[in-house]
Amino acid sequence: MLDEVQIQFDPASLDLLNGLLALMMFGAALSVRWADFGYIARSPKAPLIGLFCQFVLLPAATWMLTRLLQVEPSMALGMILVAACPGGSFSNIMTFLSRGHLATSVSMTAVSSMAALVLTPLNFVFYASLAPETRALVQSIAVEPWQLIQLVALVLVLPLVLGILVGQRYNHFAQRADKAVRWLSLLVFLIFVGIAFSRNGGLFIEYAAAFAALVVVHNMVALALGWGMARLARLPEDQSRAVTLEVGIQNSGLGLIIVFGFFPHLGGMMLITAFWGVWHLVSGLLISSYWARREASPVLA
Repeated sequence: MLDEVQIQFDPASLDLLNGLLALMMFGAALSVRWADFGYIARSPKAPLIGLFCQFVLLPAATWMLTRLLQVEPSMALGMILVAACPGGSFSNIMTFLSRGHLATSVSMTAVSSMAALVLTPLNFVFYASLAPETRALVQSIAVEPWQLIQLVALVLVLPLVLGILVGQRYNHFAQRADKAVRWLSLLVFLIFVGIAFSRNGGLFIEYAAAFAALVVVHNMVALALGWGMARLARLPEDQSRAVTLEVGIQNSGLGLIIVFGFFPHLGGMMLITAFWGVWHLVSGLLISSYWARREASPVLA
């Protein structure tokens, strides 16, 4: 039973993970401008649809999926946690590669990262409490939403604001550093996954059949929600691509920090969150490669 499997993890590594995620968010925010937030006010339809999918539809669909498939409680918590996380910064790169609408992607990432301060803890605690099995696991360690809010503020929101301020003040530096920062972000994320794998390789191998298919299906649901709602709303194809990738690529680095900080005794949560971090890069690159060969039509096909 994965609910009884403890993660092998050095607590000292948690400070390193916190610092790495904060650095990654700071670097990603160097290219964000306050005007990106204003884009939602000027052209709200696409970003709001994407944010609705991300923070309302995806967590609800995830909870229903865990019940339908009768997922083991610790892995169900991992799926709920991933669904509660904001969009990942790699979605901006994927959107650019796929000829999607970059302004929609950047504005969604920025706003979702800010909104995560409240919505990530709220969604996680709410959906984790709906089923008795997952509720018992969360209550066993008495996780308070306020603790999660403090963590999200420290490693996500504060570095994001500082990155925007530095990027605005030193625009020339930010433009020159942008490409290097993107590669650094990828390296940092791979370090995240490497830390997760380093002491738990046997756990990944032993339970691969149990969690890999769940992550693939879950990610497909997220991508399908984004694409389906965007097309239902008759968004142009380039905006539909951006919304799809924003909903399908989550900030699983934040998820890993939450797992290591609050749930080190739940191996299933770590397996789901860490493998999601690898798989969403694979699925995102596959979709981006396909879309890159097809010009986005300006209107609904």
